[in-house]
Amino acid sequence: MSIERELIKRSGGKCELSGVTEDLKVYQILPTRKGGIDESILINVTLIDQIENPEKMDVNLWRCLNDSMWSEHLPVQIVSWRMLSRLRNQELLEQMYLDEDDLAWAQATGEGEEDENKVIHRDSNGVILETGDSVVLIKDLKVKGSSMVAKQGTAVRNIRLDHENAEYIEGRVDGQTIVIITQYVKKI
Repeated sequence: MSIERELIKRSGGKCELSGVTEDLKVYQILPTRKGGIDESILINVTLIDQIENPEKMDVNLWRCLNDSMWSEHLPVQIVSWRMLSRLRNQELLEQMYLDEDDLAWAQATGEGEEDENKVIHRDSNGVILETGDSVVLIKDLKVKGSSMVAKQGTAVRNIRLDHENAEYIEGRVDGQTIVIITQYVKKI
């Protein structure tokens, strides 16, 4: 059975956050650990756009978090925690309980950190990079410890961020995971 069909069955054909029934899409929670239904939710595309573009936040669309935070499904809880953190809703966050590993997963994208403590990754043009973005190399890069050269113009999909250093991201090039310096990439 496909992940989408499993999620439709699990959610009753409704957005697992808002409960709406139209414009639904599978959304994979990053960073992935194993993939599959245990790391995905069925969600309205308008909410996905708000998750991926924080500058478009419409607080009124997120009133649904009052209910979704109590979901029995961990991926729904993770997204609820992240959005409550982004909205700075301490009252509801204090009511939520996630065990240590689940809280670490929820915090893996940097949600919940104070803005001055948050490490922000930017590409060569100053565009903010997020986990899961795609970038293109703007320069040939020699890979340390290897004879491989990552060529200019190579697309690197589904990047991961180094949460301790704003200059480093990880991605797969030619089947090998490498660390890339952000000044040599441009977001696609």
